[in-house]
Amino acid sequence: MLQKIHSNSIRTFLLIWSGQTVSIIGSSMTGFAFTIWVWELTSQATALALFGLFAQIPQLLTTPFMGVIVDRGNRKLLMAVGDTVAGILTITILLLYLRSNLQVWHLYVAVAVNGIFQQLQELAYKASISMIVPESQYSRASSMGSLASYSSKIVAPALAGTLYYVMGLRGILIVDIATFAIAICTVAIANIPQPILTETPRFSLKNIQEEISFGFRYIATHPSLLALLALTSMFWLVHDLSGTLRSPMILARTGNDARILGLAVSAAGLGGIVGALAVSAWGGPKRRIHGFLLGMAGAGLSKTVFGLGVTPLVWTLTQFCSSLNFPLLGSSADVIWLVKVKPEVQGRVFATRSVSLLVASTVGYSIAGPLVDRVFEPAMMPKGSLAPVFGGLFGTGTGSGIALLYASCGLCMLILGLGGYAFRVLRDVEDITSDFSGDYLS
Repeated sequence: MLQKIHSNSIRTFLLIWSGQTVSIIGSSMTGFAFTIWVWELTSQATALALFGLFAQIPQLLTTPFMGVIVDRGNRKLLMAVGDTVAGILTITILLLYLRSNLQVWHLYVAVAVNGIFQQLQELAYKASISMIVPESQYSRASSMGSLASYSSKIVAPALAGTLYYVMGLRGILIVDIATFAIAICTVAIANIPQPILTETPRFSLKNIQEEISFGFRYIATHPSLLALLALTSMFWLVHDLSGTLRSPMILARTGNDARILGLAVSAAGLGGIVGALAVSAWGGPKRRIHGFLLGMAGAGLSKTVFGLGVTPLVWTLTQFCSSLNFPLLGSSADVIWLVKVKPEVQGRVFATRSVSLLVASTVGYSIAGPLVDRVFEPAMMPKGSLAPVFGGLFGTGTGSGIALLYASCGLCMLILGLGGYAFRVLRDVEDITSDFSGDYLS
């Protein structure tokens, strides 16, 4: 049994969404500035890849507990806590920078702590969607999330790439702090309904273990959801491995030109916005699995061409085309999970989903740097072992090994998307797994 959803539910969602969008833009500006700052200091792909690694490992260890907290706690409060902690961490980094004490390891620590509370905020937000908007709007709500993310990829790099050389890291951090304040205020005034618990859990060691493992057991008893999760995890492992390579590849091939990097990232943002607007207006395919699998394949094809490219024009166009697929891919998957999982257990089930994706991402982030610095880059130098084989496609010298690995990842993503149709348990997930029973909205 759930509380009734008020008639102004769409306005409530838009209020929360607008605050989070502003916050995402501010955080993306800071992340972009950190990338430039660290690359200037180290010129190593490993140093950049460690950002993802330090963000993922704490999330991986704490997410199962976060799922329980989201299902048992006040989701509105949890969202506000996540934004507040992120703001405090940014203030701390700013103070260290102003005193000329900021070091790379400080950023790693901040990213690790922020990752924990960011995951808490994200789980609380996703689990609230089915409480705020009706089922017919799930796809649009999900695509709005993509719209926020990709809007930041246009605005943030364009601003940060220019402002970094005008106002420095300090100014960008101040802007980020202001955006967190806006996000906290929008959550504070929003009315976010909560699921009503049908039973009060008893806090014993055995009960806590059962609560944490609930999501794993739930998915394991639904083979199609398990197959969906397995393919998604493999896709994001390869995706995040390649995602770590984009910035160092462009910087290495352009003599550290942040403006070209900003243009490519902004093109990705524009593609994501166009894709999100299209999905929002269209509502997505009737068979969501088609949007999921074809979105994977389209993204993989675009990324393969990106790796083969050697000019800003090719990088820009392929980034646009790649991102065009992700709102379709993401919203299709989100709708399947929202429809198949009861709202009162979504925190724990979605936490399990997040853990699986975090494991995949952590593997991708952890192997990206060493693969580039120790294997692919040396092998693609003029006298390297792979230069005679792939030199004609990717060239030789700095950045060529990164490009080869990036294109290989794109090809794997293409194969995963098309290969998903070979498995009935995945292809027919919407028929095999029943929707959750009952009308939870009014």
